[in-house]
Amino acid sequence: MPGLVVIVGATGTGKSLLSLELADSLRSAGHDAEIVNADAMQLYRGMDVGTAKLPLGDRRGIRHHLLNVLDPADEASVADYQTDARRAIDDIESRGAVPILVGGSGLYVSAVIQDFRFPGTDAAIRASLEDELLQHGPGQLYRRLTQLDPGAAAAIGASNGRRLVRALEVIELTGEPFGSGLPEGAPPWRESVTLALGAPRDELVTRLDERVRTMWAQGILDEVQGLGPLGVTASRAIGYAQALAQLAGELDETEAIAQTQALTRRYARRQVGWFRRYDATWLEYDDPARHQAALALVMGED
Repeated sequence: MPGLVVIVGATGTGKSLLSLELADSLRSAGHDAEIVNADAMQLYRGMDVGTAKLPLGDRRGIRHHLLNVLDPADEASVADYQTDARRAIDDIESRGAVPILVGGSGLYVSAVIQDFRFPGTDAAIRASLEDELLQHGPGQLYRRLTQLDPGAAAAIGASNGRRLVRALEVIELTGEPFGSGLPEGAPPWRESVTLALGAPRDELVTRLDERVRTMWAQGILDEVQGLGPLGVTASRAIGYAQALAQLAGELDETEAIAQTQALTRRYARRQVGWFRRYDATWLEYDDPARHQAALALVMGED
């Protein structure tokens, strides 16, 4: 039986469609298959339009895991996701089915497929740092992290208090830079076949810009209004932050769409850079033979 299958790629390259096609073909070949979500924003209930989440009716009867498991007010945790995703994969395999891990959130994918252990937590250290954040804001924490780990500080930014607290907590616990705790170059968790979908840059930009316009046409503003209170993670998601700003009168619709398009293009470039480091077989998103090529790789055929 084929083992773990991983499908990655930039936003807008058709990962979900390929996962459905592959699961269908595996089923026809006598291997049940189930899909495990690896898109951080698709963990959230109600965040559908802005994340291009597949509606239930479009899932072809294929079981999906780790969709709609968090409330928008909750904070996503990569460490929690790693535990949940690996548990789902083990469960799928225990029932004789093939797990297909699908998504574009690079750190989330890496946390699953690489043998990486997240540093623990310390309640006293965390409480002290959170009190400092509450009393003085993120600036003081950011300046300290810049001295201790400039790379981590640059990656996190000066305003993300939650991640600044976590980085400083890990540094105090381990005595090592926070950046050294990222799953860079870790050995594989288990044997897998990794497929990466790519697209020419100009074509991808066109697809992404149209995708953002479609988000607004499909009612992302109405969706955001119906979500209720949003936590830090959800409120900063690309598209959702701009919809919130439009609803607050800080951006008009043209500005909100343009800002979302620019951020989406930048995010896609980061995704491509992240996944280039994987030992993956790259397939063109619009290659009519991509499905058969993916199936042959998964089945171990030449």
